Amino acid sequence: MVLFLLFDAAALYYSTIQPAMVLITIVIVYFAIVGYAIFLMPFGRGMAVAGILSLIVFAWYLHDPPQNHRDWAVEYEIPAKISNDGQTISITNIRDFTYRSPTDAIPLYYNADFQINQLTSVDLVSSYWSGDAIAHIFLTFGFQDGRHLAISIETRRQQRFAYSTLAGFFHHYELFYVVADERDLIGVRTDVRHEHVYLYRLQLSQQNREALFLNYVQKIKELSVHPEWYNTFSDNCTTGILARAAAPGHARLNWRVILSGYVPEYAYQRGLLNTGVSFKTLRQHSLIARPEGATIMGNYSQNIRSGLLYYPTGSQAGH
Repeated sequence: MVLFLLFDAAALYYSTIQPAMVLITIVIVYFAIVGYAIFLMPFGRGMAVAGILSLIVFAWYLHDPPQNHRDWAVEYEIPAKISNDGQTISITNIRDFTYRSPTDAIPLYYNADFQINQLTSVDLVSSYWSGDAIAHIFLTFGFQDGRHLAISIETRRQQRFAYSTLAGFFHHYELFYVVADERDLIGVRTDVRHEHVYLYRLQLSQQNREALFLNYVQKIKELSVHPEWYNTFSDNCTTGILARAAAPGHARLNWRVILSGYVPEYAYQRGLLNTGVSFKTLRQHSLIARPEGATIMGNYSQNIRSGLLYYPTGSQAGH
């Protein structure tokens, strides 16, 4: 009963109910009724009242719908739109922000077409900002003409909310696929936030590369019509990748869903990375090292790969 009541209280507290005064009133009334039932009513009757209240809140939680129309933070305001025409994937609103600081960016978007049969690589990106246990994980897709398209599974945050890992366990953020240029998604992490960013080539067949990319395309199209809630445990940046590329069927039960910093090692253990060297060696030489005073230019994608010792160039592995 205590666990159910705590869950319900958190679900209410982190809900998207507006205005704020209504939410505060609901939370106060909830605690008042629960407190009265537990401490002032006879035990059996009090537990019954608290149980009924808990079930009511839980039923509301299960039917609380995600939305695509809110006052979004600027980086999540405009989603990518995708259409398929045979081998051609047309993408509108590819994000390419220019960052003046970690919290100040100039919004910019562009449109582009990609040929699915010209997809030549899929890279796993892991970005660390505090220790080795937690990282943001996403994929970037490389094409024959040298272009790269990064796709990151993230929280779609409203303007009024700051990011909170705890809030992500409840209906606080919608699920969002950021489709962006590497200068944006990777560049802000290497050159602006100065995080430790690692780039690994996934060892996938052409068929699996194409299937993975099309899977992402399909999911983005679905979310434009049927929004979903983000969940820190069950539907986050890591589960989307593990479920599609690494371990279909049991990825959501893996402990690396939460401790996402160890996802690259998990991918290595499953043979998805270069296993010709130890993982320790691979990781050491997969760190993107940006020179002092480097700027994010048009050749950014080529520059960040040029110094990676075990990153393949074309069909040959680097030495």
